[in-house]
Amino acid sequence: MCLFDAQAGKQYTVKTILTNDEELNAFLFSLGCYEGQPITVIAKRKGGLTVTIKDGRYSIDTALAKAIIV
Repeated sequence: MCLFDAQAGKQYTVKTILTNDEELNAFLFSLGCYEGQPITVIAKRKGGLTVTIKDGRYSIDTALAKAIIV
């Protein structure tokens, strides 16, 4: 399932990222968001999600949340 459909407060493992944009892949990798990494949805908002990756909190938009498969 995509990260956008995930429940808030639950930890998931990133299975894959569905994007062909190398710059976006490099950005996500710099945040620590890559295959095998745990990711937790903190809150769902109208425009996207707040997630925890490693020890950081990040806001991601809906399109990016739909590209991350957990």
